[in-house]
Amino acid sequence: QVQLVESGGRLVQAGDSLRLSCVASGLTIGNSGMAWFRQAPGKERELVAAITGSGRTSYLESAKGRFVIDRDNAKNTVYLQMNNLKPEDTAVYYCAARRRLTPRWEYWGQGTQVTVSS
Repeated sequence: QVQLVESGGRLVQAGDSLRLSCVASGLTIGNSGMAWFRQAPGKERELVAAITGSGRTSYLESAKGRFVIDRDNAKNTVYLQMNNLKPEDTAVYYCAARRRLTPRWEYWGQGTQVTVSS
């Protein structure tokens, strides 16, 4: 059984930094695609950052230059380092995973709330 458990979300001020963590069990993140999504109230869920099994990363345009996704294979943990946070980054952030060659995101965490005050 695959489980993804996020942590690290909290209330911060604009300009602050925050690092989210996602601990995975039941799958090996080094062999999987991992991603961070977010969903703000009244908005659709959007892909913020993703990392492939080979380590290739991709980002939402508004996150480029501010957010970094990386992973620690030994800890089976994926991180999202968020710098220079803005009020529009306020959302519930979800960790997601998919097995190799699987097009859809199969597994989801419960989410962690990030609130950025101006």
